[in-house]
Amino acid sequence: MSEPQTIDVIVIGAGAVGENVAGRVVQKGLSAVLVEADLLGGECSYWACMPSKALLRPGTVLNAARGVAGAREAVTGSLDAQQVLARRTSFTSDWDDSSQEEWVASAGITLERGRARISGEREVTISRKDGSETVYRADHAVVLATGSTPTVPPIDGLADLDYWTTREATSAKEVPASLAVLGGGVAGVELAQAYSRLGAEVTVIARSGILGTFPQEASDLVLDALRAEGVTVLTDTATSAVRKEDGRFVLEVGEGRSVTAERLLVSTGRHPHTTGLGLEGLGLDVKIRGDDTGRVPDAGGWLYAVGDAGGRVQLTHQGKYEARMTADAIAARATGTLGDTAEDWSPYAATADRAAVPQVVFTDPEIAMVGRSLDQARKDGINASETSLPISVAGSSLHSDDYKGWAQMVVDEDRRVLVGVTFAGPEVSELLHAATIAVVGEVPLDRLWHAVPAYPTVSEVWLRLLEQYGL
Repeated sequence: MSEPQTIDVIVIGAGAVGENVAGRVVQKGLSAVLVEADLLGGECSYWACMPSKALLRPGTVLNAARGVAGAREAVTGSLDAQQVLARRTSFTSDWDDSSQEEWVASAGITLERGRARISGEREVTISRKDGSETVYRADHAVVLATGSTPTVPPIDGLADLDYWTTREATSAKEVPASLAVLGGGVAGVELAQAYSRLGAEVTVIARSGILGTFPQEASDLVLDALRAEGVTVLTDTATSAVRKEDGRFVLEVGEGRSVTAERLLVSTGRHPHTTGLGLEGLGLDVKIRGDDTGRVPDAGGWLYAVGDAGGRVQLTHQGKYEARMTADAIAARATGTLGDTAEDWSPYAATADRAAVPQVVFTDPEIAMVGRSLDQARKDGINASETSLPISVAGSSLHSDDYKGWAQMVVDEDRRVLVGVTFAGPEVSELLHAATIAVVGEVPLDRLWHAVPAYPTVSEVWLRLLEQYGL
């Protein structure tokens, strides 16, 4: 093995988060090596955000056309499943990362393909498929951006079967006749609707309700829509065992009931992918968590963890946000302009992770939420109130003939600012950034009253919320 090569920053994991860290530290004048054992661009580009939304979008467009008189009469067919799958594949570049490789080179980042292991303080060993190894030593930081991996429940018989995870579901070459979805979270519910609209008979099996991290009124709109479209949703239902019979999955769901399907999608959450990276050799627990700058406490000041690997928020856009803050913090510490801690809302602290995380469920109807729910706000010690109402304004009536939506704002009564906003309804994701700005900017309600929504748009719901609040 050769002597270690010295570089400023080593980034392990070349998904969206790792690419952003590496690209930004190079922009700040540092050198960086980016290490990846799979495709450059990571989970979001090839097996999550992009392909799943590509699978959902055609069904949403078709449903929107059917929701408006005059347009619905022109709709004479159903989705062309093969064309939908082909369009999905175009967004993944047919799982070819050559364009990403070109970007890495153009950005001035050194690329290493192989598996990385932290082999000592500031030291990373990269093992390649051909058996060769290279060792790098970081002058300033080693950054873990290794993403997350599916959490598989310990259900009797499951481990021995060829079930789908979200990877297989988003990269499938054909639509199964029937699909059982184990889990009622965001990914499971989104893919359930996508495959139902592509022609599969879909059953969702959830231990409790669906989309349980969102307000009940919002989740219920999605549940009602799924059931109206023919998706069977079994809530408060435990799965005790899974087996294969005559090539089909059979799930035992209690009280002598079973669900049978051609394919099984297990979508029961994800956890940080931090095993096998050498953390144990440093005396660290694999359940690491980065601070607001991404730095891992008690690791000597040189180890950082961002995105899913950092254990904070499992959302791509939030991971990219953390990446920007972490890269700036590393560069600032390299020049001695930043100490151990960073002030909230500074260029070096991912403060929004704690107070203003935006998230969207891309079902039809959508759920868009930023900040805290009422319960979360009160648990955080905030004197919070909520104001909610159906979305029923001129813009929603024009959008579709039977528009169903719901909106809520959560107010910190002591400061009279928003700490959380939720919208549910068709295409409400486009309302979310205005809410995010209001929450992050801590815009006083008395000033927000002067932000006049254009007429006739769905955004007029802001006016209705403020009126109901009492302004």
